[in-house]
Amino acid sequence: MTNQPAPSWSHTNWPPKARGYFAIGAERMSKSRNLGNLMRSAHGFGASFTFTVGATYKALEAFADTSKSQLHLPHYNWAGLEELTLPQGCKLVGIELLDKAIDLPSFRHPMKAAYVLGPEQGSLSEPLLEKCDYVIRIPTSFCVNVAMAGAIVMYDRVRTLGKFADRPVREGGPRETSQ
Repeated sequence: MTNQPAPSWSHTNWPPKARGYFAIGAERMSKSRNLGNLMRSAHGFGASFTFTVGATYKALEAFADTSKSQLHLPHYNWAGLEELTLPQGCKLVGIELLDKAIDLPSFRHPMKAAYVLGPEQGSLSEPLLEKCDYVIRIPTSFCVNVAMAGAIVMYDRVRTLGKFADRPVREGGPRETSQ
């Protein structure tokens, strides 16, 4: 075990808050456990709200949401795309494994964003894709689980917009500088 310097954070300012706000949701989800996992991750990463478009069940049926996120942040169940209403200035960002999509590591997240994933055994609908301001892709060789994909995108957002120390050139964490 190596001697590592103590982190320069306290529990009162952790995790670092990213600027702006974000929401995450999915279109036509068919598995309540995936929705529950997505909602739990959204709560943990600091989402402002979660949503579904065309889901066949309500957020209260999302049994995998052990953090009970619906008690802490709003969740919207929109029956169809025509009901989808986002705050003014909020950019809709589709997450889909498409050739024309922007690779996630090369994407600059909007300050105000709502990320939307497709269903477990399908893709985002063409009308929803047309409504998106951006479409991004996680650089994988095949689609990953919808809740996992959401967590990857939320992590990337928090990592790039949060106030973290820069990664060091060498392995390990940032080193404290003595003054």
